[in-house]
Amino acid sequence: MWRNTADTVVPFWLRAFPALERIRDAAWQEVSMAAKTMRLPAQSLVFRQGDECTHYLMMLEGCLRIYRVSRKGREIVLYRVSEGQTCPVTAAMLLSGQRYPAEAVAERDSHLVLLPAKYFHHALDHSQGFRQFVNQRYAERVSELIVLLEEVAFGHVDTRLAQWLLTHCDQDEPIEASHRELATELGTAREVVSRQLKEFERSGWVKLGRRSIVIADHTGLTHLALRRR
Repeated sequence: MWRNTADTVVPFWLRAFPALERIRDAAWQEVSMAAKTMRLPAQSLVFRQGDECTHYLMMLEGCLRIYRVSRKGREIVLYRVSEGQTCPVTAAMLLSGQRYPAEAVAERDSHLVLLPAKYFHHALDHSQGFRQFVNQRYAERVSELIVLLEEVAFGHVDTRLAQWLLTHCDQDEPIEASHRELATELGTAREVVSRQLKEFERSGWVKLGRRSIVIADHTGLTHLALRRR
């Protein structure tokens, strides 16, 4: 769990975060020792909407999906946290003292680093390197969320669906996703996605199967994806 350097003992997980590993001030070195690691199996719920935030979350392995559920039960994916990334909503809630406005689930087996709230605040107050790290990661995610908001508010579902399919296709291999899962990704209703996919099929752009989509005409779908950019 620990490894030696010339002048201190360093937690093993820091290797996944080079920017944190380079911080040498005493405050951060003390705080880094207090972090905990946790393994979660796929589909584990990490936090619920309305829960109190008690830790700053960083990812060693795996992937978390952070999403919001509306009063009508519709979901929209806000972002994902993968290896070497941090969860900005945990930083925001620790700074504001508010409860989680979203939910998080492990999409596959995951290995997390959890920094307790009191140590997070101590490092933020006394370690310039850690403060810069948190601010930079938070700013990067805010930019991504602004793009998502713009896409949901102003983008056309057909264009966004075409873009998603092109981004997630692997040559001629089927894309394995249900219509409900696609609706969650795009922040719309399942019926809207189903209707749009049928239109794509009638146009000869895709072939639909049970939980599978094969892109039959990359050129046609690409023209649609670029049409309203």
